[in-house]
Amino acid sequence: MEHTSQPRSIDLLLAQYAESHRNPTNELIHFACIPAIVFSLLGILWAMHPVVALAVVLGSLYYYLKLSRPFAIGMALMSAAMLALLALMPPLTVLPFSIAVFVVAWIGQFIGHKIEGKKPSFFDDLRFLLIGPLFVLSFLYRRLRVAY
Repeated sequence: MEHTSQPRSIDLLLAQYAESHRNPTNELIHFACIPAIVFSLLGILWAMHPVVALAVVLGSLYYYLKLSRPFAIGMALMSAAMLALLALMPPLTVLPFSIAVFVVAWIGQFIGHKIEGKKPSFFDDLRFLLIGPLFVLSFLYRRLRVAY
């Protein structure tokens, strides 16, 4: 009896996400804009209350942990660095800066998808809003030869 392994959820999600991110220019835009969007979203939440930002990070880390421990660790490190940077910023600058970055980064994303000729993945499935950062992280992991 032959044993065939099923693809892991994370592999399927990354493959689905990659389908609308094949153009090299779109990929480069995403490499810049996705971390900027994550940072700016955390900044908006931080401006509401730091505990809100932390709660969202912990919730997303729980989801990432269910998909892949190495990705959860990478996202935890990235989130911790972003939260630390937000904590160092003058409080009155966090919200306006975060809103500006959020808007500019989303404009970049939509320009990338116009270049790609495909709509953003999250239009079909909102989970892809959480998979985008893993897509970017997967390139770093492959370059560093980190298994995920």
